Amino acid sequence: MENIQNVPIDIQTSKLLDWLIDRRHCNFKWQNAVKGIREKINAAMQDMPENEEIKRLLSGSYIHYFHCLRIVEILKGTEHSSKNIFGKYSSQRMKDWQEILHLYQADNIYLAEVASLLTRNVSYEGPALRKQLAKAKQLQQDMSRREVECQSSAANMREHYYAACKQYGIKGDNVPRELQALVKDLPDVLDKVGADASKLEDKIQLYTAFTNFVCEWSEPVLPLLTFARKRGNATFYEWRTGKVPTVVERPHVEGTPVEAPEEDTIDWGDFSIQEPSSEITVEDGIDWGISVEPSSEGGGDAIDWGDGDVAPVEIEIVQAGADCSEGVAKGTDALNILENAQSRGQFIDELMELETFLSQRLSEMSQESDVVAISQFQSAPNIIQMQSSERIRGMLSDVQDLLGRLTSLRMQHLFMILASPRYVERVTELLRQKINQADILERKAIGMVEKRLEALEEQSRLEPRVDLLIERTQELKKMIESDISKRYNNRPVNLMGVII
Repeated sequence: MENIQNVPIDIQTSKLLDWLIDRRHCNFKWQNAVKGIREKINAAMQDMPENEEIKRLLSGSYIHYFHCLRIVEILKGTEHSSKNIFGKYSSQRMKDWQEILHLYQADNIYLAEVASLLTRNVSYEGPALRKQLAKAKQLQQDMSRREVECQSSAANMREHYYAACKQYGIKGDNVPRELQALVKDLPDVLDKVGADASKLEDKIQLYTAFTNFVCEWSEPVLPLLTFARKRGNATFYEWRTGKVPTVVERPHVEGTPVEAPEEDTIDWGDFSIQEPSSEITVEDGIDWGISVEPSSEGGGDAIDWGDGDVAPVEIEIVQAGADCSEGVAKGTDALNILENAQSRGQFIDELMELETFLSQRLSEMSQESDVVAISQFQSAPNIIQMQSSERIRGMLSDVQDLLGRLTSLRMQHLFMILASPRYVERVTELLRQKINQADILERKAIGMVEKRLEALEEQSRLEPRVDLLIERTQELKKMIESDISKRYNNRPVNLMGVII
């Protein structure tokens, strides 16, 4: 018997209620009795004395039998003056709570209820709160990660925006205005390139002498570069005709707003309405040859269009690009050679041709170390023989510099803007999309911050509830173990699996 007395009673918490019912400690109909007890507890709670411990017991928790025991103990102190000569309390407040205890103790209803409460805390309430708390923490991590991603993507998008603006040569504060300002400065840039074409004289002379010596080429080479070396960025009319125009009428740029005339200066004519007339009168002696009289030959009205023998009108076809007046440069003729797409393309082509020649010549000179190669140019002109690798390299650098100034990405964009002002709208829209995407990502990052703070508030709200549930569950576990232990001669009782 002594050995049995020391053997602990281990009970699985999830099966505690079944264990109590199987051993007839509790009635399986205990839930029906609990409903009436809960009604009495709710009614008794309406009349409670001012006591901090009672407030703590009643605040946000399920009132069970062990709470009721503690409330009665407190009321014994607060209701001490209501005892009669027989030692009973005359206070209705005390009577109500004592009645609740008696109802709980009948058939050990309280034990079934607290066992059910413990099982619910362990199996449902605790895991649910833990899951919510873990979800709030995970949400904070996700929002922090997405916040960093949005901020990084927004910074990259803004970096791409300003990099694109840098390619266009603008700051990006006001894209359309800055692009238009670049176009206004473009003529000066092109004039500077045209003026620097004068530095190509020795390169053109070398190339001309080399082609004449090697290929016996008699026709002029690099004609546009030769022209630009002498005349700079002249008009296309001068390049085409060889004459300086007396009048230059530059074409109207598409997309440029045209000022409308003032309304006061517009003659809208006479809009007075007259009565319709059946006759057409002849004014100022002009006979239009139109008759509304019925035709004697036809069945209906006929119009006399006059004499059919009309001399044919001769139409003169003017060749596109030709001037209508001598010395007047109109349309594309009025553009400078570096503004005109056709001549600018030829200018770049000739620069590339000259660059290729100088590159090839530099490569050949670095390999002309044998007697055959040296003797090959003994009869060449002095301008060919007197060149050195360093000088050819300097010529190549000058040509490449001039070519780079015309073919850079920024200049390509400017030429496209010059050719079509609507290109400004497309570029503006493209850049606006980049900056709008950056703004959207930044707003998303702000939204991530708000959600993260909300999840943090949720965590702050759940953590005290979890701690309180753990504390009260442990207290309840100890009370149930103590109660069951008394029923088995104080044998140790262990409720297994109480983990929240």
